[in-house]
Amino acid sequence: MSSVCASAQAAAQCDPPRAARTLPQPALCLQRAKIAPTAADGGAAALFAQAKSQLEAGRLDEAERALDCAEAVIGNPGDAGLRYELVRRRGILDFRREAVPQALTRFECAAALSAELGDRAATARDLSNVGAALRRLGDFRGALRSLTASLDIQRARGEVSGAVLNNLADVYRELGETEPAMRYYRDALAAYRAKAEPVEAAHVLETMAEVALDTGDARQASAWLQEALAAYRADGNRVYELRVHDGLTRVALSQGDIAQAQRWSAAALALADAWKLPLPPALQLQIARTAQLSGNTAVAAARLREALAAVPEGDPMRVALLEALAAAQESAGEAAAANATLREAHAKAIALARAQHDRQLDWLRVRFESAEQQRTIAALESENRLRSAQFQQRTLMLWFAGAAGLAAVLGVWLLLQRRRQRERLREEARRVRHEEELARYRREADALAEDRSLLQALLDSRDDALCLLDAEGQVLAVNRAGRLRLGAGDEEGLVGQPLAGFFDEAGGHALASALERMEDSAAQRLSLATRQGRPLIAALEPWSGGDGLVVLALQPSDAATTAGAPIAATAATDATDATDATGAEPGVVVGAASVAAADGAADAAMRDGFRRSLVELMLATLEAWERATGTGRLELAEKSRIWRVNIDDGRLRARALERYLAVSKLPRNPRWRDVLRSAYYVLSRCDGLPADSRAALQQRVDAVLAYTRRDAMV
Repeated sequence: MSSVCASAQAAAQCDPPRAARTLPQPALCLQRAKIAPTAADGGAAALFAQAKSQLEAGRLDEAERALDCAEAVIGNPGDAGLRYELVRRRGILDFRREAVPQALTRFECAAALSAELGDRAATARDLSNVGAALRRLGDFRGALRSLTASLDIQRARGEVSGAVLNNLADVYRELGETEPAMRYYRDALAAYRAKAEPVEAAHVLETMAEVALDTGDARQASAWLQEALAAYRADGNRVYELRVHDGLTRVALSQGDIAQAQRWSAAALALADAWKLPLPPALQLQIARTAQLSGNTAVAAARLREALAAVPEGDPMRVALLEALAAAQESAGEAAAANATLREAHAKAIALARAQHDRQLDWLRVRFESAEQQRTIAALESENRLRSAQFQQRTLMLWFAGAAGLAAVLGVWLLLQRRRQRERLREEARRVRHEEELARYRREADALAEDRSLLQALLDSRDDALCLLDAEGQVLAVNRAGRLRLGAGDEEGLVGQPLAGFFDEAGGHALASALERMEDSAAQRLSLATRQGRPLIAALEPWSGGDGLVVLALQPSDAATTAGAPIAATAATDATDATDATGAEPGVVVGAASVAAADGAADAAMRDGFRRSLVELMLATLEAWERATGTGRLELAEKSRIWRVNIDDGRLRARALERYLAVSKLPRNPRWRDVLRSAYYVLSRCDGLPADSRAALQQRVDAVLAYTRRDAMV
């Protein structure tokens, strides 16, 4: 611990000059407080007791007025013991007002005064206060050093207090070392119980319950909280009793026991109403969480707004309350309000972090100024013996210049750190969004690959020569009979190749034309010839799973008259037989798609809604692309490689894409997966897309996905 106070001038250095604070008249103070000035201390002890009671009740301004009266009664310089008590109590008042650097200075002064007075018990208490203040400022090493020194003094005297043990446990808890923290908490609990201080023991039980709940031991946390509640009830302390309900409600929610959480919430509300007590913000948060999990989103939002109105600016609880309110607004479907609330919570969190930095900077400034003051005094005293007054003044100016330069450098460093932190936050947000989009792509690709692998297994079980093609004529799946009929052989890979390459030139053109018509056609039949000259009859039908895929059945030209039922229906029946034969669930792939197609035909209104949503998504995708890149649909088709670009009358056109820009032009068998892929492409590649456009496009995607899941089209 650094010695801020000189022995004879300690109290004067802990308090501001008299010109900066006007003290009241002692007689008027005693008259107002109804204290007789007949005591040996002139009534200062009674004023200290009055300040303590005001401080415990949370009336900080009244406590300060009582301390001002005590200082006026003590006088200057006054009794050393009373002056020490005044400095210590002003430090406690500063600590409660979150002026931690100023409180630390007073606590260190009080420790120096108690050491000068030879009061070892008071010194141990003051060192414990110094450790608590250092912990709040983030100096855990200094906090442990002061608290350990306090504990050593108390152990040497044979009187260990629970306060210093509890402060040590708090330091280890913030360092993330749960085991030593719990050991000191148990020691503090035993110390309080040994001295018959049930209320202080209950405070320790509450803290131990928080640690247990953070480590996942909800049952132990509940037991400790119940014990603390019983102690507060026995003492008649309704404020602390109300605070315990916060922890009990949180424990019940962590266990998933909504009914128990509702009972604790109701008990807390009844207690607050009976004793006219304000609800703590933490308890308001747990009551709101209980209401939301019970389905009462509106009640939860109202409760959170009420709590926010009562919580002052700068309180860390505002961040947790705003995040809970955003979750309630999202559950109620208020996406815009939820986003705004989340932004406000983020801004409050940044403000709290900045305030913590400012407190640490203020602490460093006070330390620096105090050290500089001591160095300046020492330098001036030395210069008085050696050099003239002019040289002394120059030395003092140099010290001040150095302090100003250091402060300027520190300010620039903090500014750069804050700027880098904001940039890291933005970069992290972009990275998270990108990873989410990549994860969605992988899920979509895995689902599609699974469907096609199942279809490949189904085709391999058929004796017919079958192929599955995409809208551009690329082979997605083909069975062994199909490979043989195309003359490709068992070893030659067909998947991913254009099927037109296995027919002669006329057959390739005919197949390409037929595929262009398939989006609006139920079935087609045409005569083709392989490259080896073998004549075939090709029957094309849309795949019953949708998405613009085409099933192609190949038969020799002499067997064309034996073709029976439509290919899609035959595939569905065989799929059911194949899965029943292996014991799997019938109709997993093609059978399920046939049932979905039948349901879709029965519900024309739902189909119309799906088609409108598909067109709206394509229009929104193009609008977002043009807004982010400044280019048109041709660039989207070329860069995404999802849509074919054609040459019509000497100019480039994306005919397939343009059919998805109006419901009247939409194909009968739309390629909805390609529309979704286009939207995902724009969302992942256009980093400059505004947030409102990104949200609107995502809503369109969700609407299309909802239809595909509902109609079993995926």
